[in-house]
Amino acid sequence: MNLYINTFGAFELKAENKSILKASGRTYKLYKLFQFFMTFRNKKLLPETIIDNLWSDSNSGDPKNVLRTQIFRLRQIIKSLLTEDMDEKDYVSVNFVNGYYCLEFGDCVIIDLDEFECFINKGDLAYSSNPDDAVMFYENAIKLYKGIYLAENSYEVWLMPTRNYYHRLFLKTLYKLIDLLKEKEYNDRIISLCEKALIIEPYEETIHIRLMEAMLKTGQYKGALNHFDYSVQMLEKETGAKPSKDFIEFEKKIHNFLSYKSEMDIFNIHNNLTDNTIDGAFQCELEYFKFLFNIQKRKALRTGENDYLGIITLINNKSKYDKSNEFSRFSSALTQILEKMLRRGDVFTFWNDNQILIMLHNVKNDGIINVENRIKKGISNCYDVNSFHITMNFQPLSSEHISF
Repeated sequence: MNLYINTFGAFELKAENKSILKASGRTYKLYKLFQFFMTFRNKKLLPETIIDNLWSDSNSGDPKNVLRTQIFRLRQIIKSLLTEDMDEKDYVSVNFVNGYYCLEFGDCVIIDLDEFECFINKGDLAYSSNPDDAVMFYENAIKLYKGIYLAENSYEVWLMPTRNYYHRLFLKTLYKLIDLLKEKEYNDRIISLCEKALIIEPYEETIHIRLMEAMLKTGQYKGALNHFDYSVQMLEKETGAKPSKDFIEFEKKIHNFLSYKSEMDIFNIHNNLTDNTIDGAFQCELEYFKFLFNIQKRKALRTGENDYLGIITLINNKSKYDKSNEFSRFSSALTQILEKMLRRGDVFTFWNDNQILIMLHNVKNDGIINVENRIKKGISNCYDVNSFHITMNFQPLSSEHISF
């Protein structure tokens, strides 16, 4: 009987295709100890090293004795998994020699990360001489990678080097496999491969690009464009940062295909450019606000339109210099207030922790006063107005005295 150990994604011990893990509060620490030994298998470990990594915050007066007790219990669990005719050395043994602990696996233990590297090594050997075999080996390796190493242990420092090593190896192998499939023009297989890989690695831009490239090759032009829009929004929302320049530039490549195939006329272009998710005023980053400001200022100077730049300042009366005041903590609520109280043609951005810039388009007569009243009303509905001092200042864009 072989013992299978899965380390990619969820940790699992299997025998005869059945899980033999027993989840409980008492065994959790033991499995964590086993995972530590497994990460550093065949290496000599000082008791102090194990204690510092696993129980540095323990209040025990005798941590070495705690370690000895836990290792004894671990050995008992390992023995309980074996029948009388099984030799412990063929499976798992934890030895203590000359002041060092060492875990060793026998020939009856199969670990997914060993199989993973074995398939990759075979693929690398066959890469140039037999690409078809290389594809087969790489595909077998990719199937084994179900997630990062010991995914349930999110913040353990001791496993990060191992986790990062296999993560990089997975991506490197994935891209080598895609390159081989591209040479064969197996674009449908690339699409399937990338879609599965994105379940594990949703934030890897290169996988998104390889997927869209394959979609373009198979004529899925609008599908590629839809995936681009989705991935941009997802990456910005989940990572809090804009995708790379190369990723953004890929949209032009998609449009080139659409233009070449004459599948997009001026109306489709208009619909594609339109952001239907914006119902009220438009919030943007400061750099983009500067760009819009200078465009609108040039237009206002030429046409004389009544466009205005405004600044809203909120000061916490309780602590004038408190940078962690309610304004910064409730910026999301303020965004919703301005989106509702301003018009669709208006734009705003956060200037700093206490100030918002707004740009008003074509304001007539007493429009500035109406805007001030609407904003103050919206803020007073959400905040204690006695806690804040609110000021608003506006200046026509046609004035030569304002600029960024």
